[in-house]
Amino acid sequence: MNGRSPAVSPPETVPRACDILVVGAGPAGSTAALAAAREGARVVMVDRRRVIGAPVQCAEYIPAALLRDIPPHRSFRVQSVRAMRTILPGNDVTEIAAPGYTIRRDLFDQVLAGAAADAGARLILSTAAAERPDPETVVLKHKTGGRSKINARVIIGADGPCSVVGRWVGIVHRHRMAGVQARVRLSQPMEVTEVYLEPWIHAGYGWLFPKGREANAGVGCKPVPGVRSSPRHALERFLGRLRDEGKISGPASGYHAGWIPVEPARQTVCGNILLVGDAAGHAHPITGAGVFSAVTCGKMAGQWAARAVREKDVRRLQHYEDEWRNLFGETLERACRRRRFMEANWVHFDEIIKHCWIAYREYYAESGPNAGRGPADQLE
Repeated sequence: MNGRSPAVSPPETVPRACDILVVGAGPAGSTAALAAAREGARVVMVDRRRVIGAPVQCAEYIPAALLRDIPPHRSFRVQSVRAMRTILPGNDVTEIAAPGYTIRRDLFDQVLAGAAADAGARLILSTAAAERPDPETVVLKHKTGGRSKINARVIIGADGPCSVVGRWVGIVHRHRMAGVQARVRLSQPMEVTEVYLEPWIHAGYGWLFPKGREANAGVGCKPVPGVRSSPRHALERFLGRLRDEGKISGPASGYHAGWIPVEPARQTVCGNILLVGDAAGHAHPITGAGVFSAVTCGKMAGQWAARAVREKDVRRLQHYEDEWRNLFGETLERACRRRRFMEANWVHFDEIIKHCWIAYREYYAESGPNAGRGPADQLE
């Protein structure tokens, strides 16, 4: 893809059948569609949005290592970032290397979807997966009106933390963190991302991610029993702090919010269905980072789906679950343990916080041979 919008088929041209139906055209879905199409599978990818990647619901940072796994393109990059700075109360600052880029996530998603379309996947927008009357039949609902049916041998659910595909097989994410973000103007350029840990940002954190002269400022938090609060209130308090410190100026704009799953699904393969990305709970339970795992696991999902189709054996899909858990499972399980500990002990913030954030050695202080950092321990 060379900077153009991905090729899109109109909803009324949905084919009667395909090998693989991908629901959701975010990074996970598009990477899965790309991988499967490259293996020769007939792929249809649907997304309920009219424009891929919009509205943006992301802090918009990717690690530099991710560029090895996506189509070469510069249109989505805004600026380079060299490090992540973690700030505790009292201006206790820790900085660790975190080379990467802040991006325009809408363009990033469009590049990936365009690559999938160029590889042969058929992309249909303004179309939602509505029902699954039998294992290989999906009813699609079009925003332009009407419904259609498509037969698919494998279905990949990449439709986010409130996945419709997941609900078809009884997989529902009940453990989620609320994230809310605004666009702000920086008082001066930054070359690092900043993370703020405060007791009033309950079981979460605030972030300031630079994008040239602007930045994304947001908070992700969880409700605490007995404490009345809201993510929007926490965000306004956080923005006030940034203004008081002279880091940002002027009014905020472009508010948006969303849910972040903070626990992986216990099962991501069920019959001929695979879940990937936020639908599978692949986001890091502490940082909420999910782009790196979405792209990596999306590729796995697409490859195994194509192999299952080619070999006419859906049992091959289990290898997808085995592969992603082998790569990310230990890291995500550690993060889940840390999150459970953090939420249960948040009232003891000062004593626990360094055990609950990836920038501190205390986070990794576990006995056993596998206590080191895993591939998902990144703020993506």
